[in-house]
Amino acid sequence: MTASATAPVVTGLGITAPTGIGAEAHWASVLAGKPGIGRITRFDPEGYPVRHAGQVPGFDAQDSVPSRLISQTDHWTHLALAAGEAALADSGVDLDAVPEYEMAVVTSSSSGGTEFGQNEMTALYRNDPSWVGAYQSIAWFYAATTGQLSIRHKMRGPCGVLACEQAGGLDAIGQARRLTRKGARLVLTGGTDASLCPYGLTAQLSTGLLSTVDDPGRAYVPFDAEASGHLPGEGGAILVLESAEAAAERGATGYGRVLGYAAGFDPAPGSGRPRALRRTAEAALRDAGLAPADIDVVYADAAGLPADDRDEADALTAVFGPYGVPVTAPKTLTGRLYGGGAPLDVATALLGLRDGVIPATTGTREPAPGLRIDLVLGEPRQAELRHALVLSRGHGGFTSALVLGR
Repeated sequence: MTASATAPVVTGLGITAPTGIGAEAHWASVLAGKPGIGRITRFDPEGYPVRHAGQVPGFDAQDSVPSRLISQTDHWTHLALAAGEAALADSGVDLDAVPEYEMAVVTSSSSGGTEFGQNEMTALYRNDPSWVGAYQSIAWFYAATTGQLSIRHKMRGPCGVLACEQAGGLDAIGQARRLTRKGARLVLTGGTDASLCPYGLTAQLSTGLLSTVDDPGRAYVPFDAEASGHLPGEGGAILVLESAEAAAERGATGYGRVLGYAAGFDPAPGSGRPRALRRTAEAALRDAGLAPADIDVVYADAAGLPADDRDEADALTAVFGPYGVPVTAPKTLTGRLYGGGAPLDVATALLGLRDGVIPATTGTREPAPGLRIDLVLGEPRQAELRHALVLSRGHGGFTSALVLGR
């Protein structure tokens, strides 16, 4: 039996993203190049240097989250609970037929429940400790989403959370794959984030990575000569990952397989050592048993900062050769979703493998001089797609790569 035949299968997708709620709504927006970025409405952003972000349109937690959990958890967890329900429904799995200790949950989060935490801390500062609700102790916590998904769906196998900023989404899926090798039949994985509140935006501004360009169509333009940073966003994707045996037993074909994964970490600034992206991508290919020529599309990290974009372009050129593989960054439609961004890229890549389409990078007009990559611009590109490489980097040096197969 080949290695790909034993690789775990993604059998369900649940998406709550600025590009839409549900996998097909998101995919339609991506193919149409329809941006999900607009003026922030969750609070008044006037007075902040960044006033635009990707927000999930029309999301009402009451439609999919039990009422008691709405008051006990943060908006970030609401988005994940809704996506988890959708992913499980999409997979068609009968959870009652799966032993509860053979089901697990691994998610990613970069910020936890910032909005919930801000509200409770405001109550404290304006009043006294008696005004702080008991759920503050858990709602802000990075693992809150994992815990709530586990409780809600009676998934009692190994559970965890990866807090590696943008790269954490791939790390969570990599850990989910590892669990399927150790006996888990089904793992609910991926992630969401939602830090569009005054405290959350201020924390993001402190990194210096956000673009302050006021035109939302030109603020986040990775690989462009005018790249100036990124815009933030909320939402993400939750995936159902099943072991090959479990999927085969119930006849589930799914969207694709997780073939390879690797993680790395950038060396200390000024060390003179190369950054981690190239070696991490190469390690993921080795883990999948594939050569660079086997990859048909790369979903780029697309930081939107000139130096980081050049580092990524150089890494891709070193691995695949100049203009050696189509590269895309559909996250320009949503902003960077941190813990939810990479899972959304994985979901998008799986939909692309299914339909034989590479979505375009919206907003970027022309790659900056010297970037020798085949960036897909303008319109989606039809292609015979077998394998996709998804890259992600997080603030502070986190670097991850995931290889998917049709």
